[in-house]
Amino acid sequence: MSDLYVSWSDYHQKIEQLAVNIYQSNWHFNQIICLAKGGLRVGDILARIYDLPLAILATSSYGGTNNQVRGSITFARDLTMTTANLGNHILLVDDLVDSGITLQKTLVWLDRNYGFYVEEIRTAVLWYKDCSVIAPDYYVDYLPDNPWIHQPFEPYERITPAELAAAHSPNVAN
Repeated sequence: MSDLYVSWSDYHQKIEQLAVNIYQSNWHFNQIICLAKGGLRVGDILARIYDLPLAILATSSYGGTNNQVRGSITFARDLTMTTANLGNHILLVDDLVDSGITLQKTLVWLDRNYGFYVEEIRTAVLWYKDCSVIAPDYYVDYLPDNPWIHQPFEPYERITPAELAAAHSPNVAN
């Protein structure tokens, strides 16, 4: 497996390109749902660009060393949202689709829990790996060699508050 290293600048450019891809499709939606944690930043920025409500569904499937071990998927009990009702045309966003299991199972979860409200769901990610069992509706980069993607926020997964405080403490001269 190869590695793909992404800077903050590249990361934000990918989100902007995703926004453009969605816009150019002429599809109109009235709700964004992001999968946390990876899709939080993507969802936040798209919600700001499109000026639409953002709902968050917390999911977890990775852990272990450097969060690179895929386990079973866990879903939050409910969506977190600020609107009284869920929109009926939903853009479901995440940072990437790797195996595709999370995205696939999320679509089932949404149908079971909110299907009454939903007319259409489309999916959007920054990176679409070839090994995925599901193809997203919108993506920026298709990755045929399935690299491990090193995102710019990953250093925060390996630092403690104490280490951060020590790094930001002013030097005191005696």
